[in-house]
Amino acid sequence: MATTNRYPEALRRRATNEVLEKGRSIAEVASDLGMTNQTLRNWVNQARRDRGLAPGASTEQLARIKELEKEVAELRRSNEILKEATRFFAKEADRPRTK
Repeated sequence: MATTNRYPEALRRRATNEVLEKGRSIAEVASDLGMTNQTLRNWVNQARRDRGLAPGASTEQLARIKELEKEVAELRRSNEILKEATRFFAKEADRPRTK
């Protein structure tokens, strides 16, 4: 299920820049922008990972992982369908033919 962003991307960038580049506190910026400290803390932590300032997966890597997980699930479903079809046709081939 897709999630919707409650805040525009421009606001996210502005808020994280205020903390990371201008050195303002998370609590101060969150209060000014009307959001929870935890929301902004999550954004700042991800921005640090994206900029290589903290260990962990970047936003692009997380998106790629999600895409690959979806592809793996689809391939597994296809594989199960093919296995069932193989079993079905193997039974048909083994059955004696009557005229």
